[in-house]
Amino acid sequence: MSAAKSVRKRKGKASLGNSARIFGLVCGLRYHGPAGYRDTALLTQLTPDWAGQQTKPRAGYVAVNLGYTFLAAAAGGYMTAWAAVANPLIHVLALALVVLLLAALSAMQARGKQPIWYALVLVVLSPVGVLAGGLVRMRVLGIL
Repeated sequence: MSAAKSVRKRKGKASLGNSARIFGLVCGLRYHGPAGYRDTALLTQLTPDWAGQQTKPRAGYVAVNLGYTFLAAAAGGYMTAWAAVANPLIHVLALALVVLLLAALSAMQARGKQPIWYALVLVVLSPVGVLAGGLVRMRVLGIL
C-alpha cells in the first residue's frame, strides 16, 4: 500500500472516530439502561410476592437482580468495545464512569427503600460489569 493511501485511510478513521465514540457510548447506555429497568419491572410484575415490593427484597430477588444487572452491564460494555473504532478501552472506561455516576445517583434516590449494602453492591457491580464486557470484546479482538 502506498503512503498516500495509508494517510487517506487514517484520515477516514480519524473523521469517523468522534461519531464512533459517541455511537459506542450510546450503544452501551442504550442496552444497559433499558435492560435493567425492563427486567426489574418484569420481575416485579410477574412475581410481586417474591420481589417483596412492600417490604425488604427477598434473597432470591436480590440474587436475580444482581445477576442480570451484571449481565446487562457486561453486554453494554461489550457493545461499546464492539462499536469503538480506535481504542475500545477508552470507550469502555468512559461508559463505566457514566454508569458509575448513574448508579450512584440511583442509589441516592432509592435511599431508605433498599438496604444500604444492596445499593452499594449495585453501584460497584454496574461499572465492573461494563469493564468485564469490554475486556471480553477486547480479548475476542486479540487486543488483550
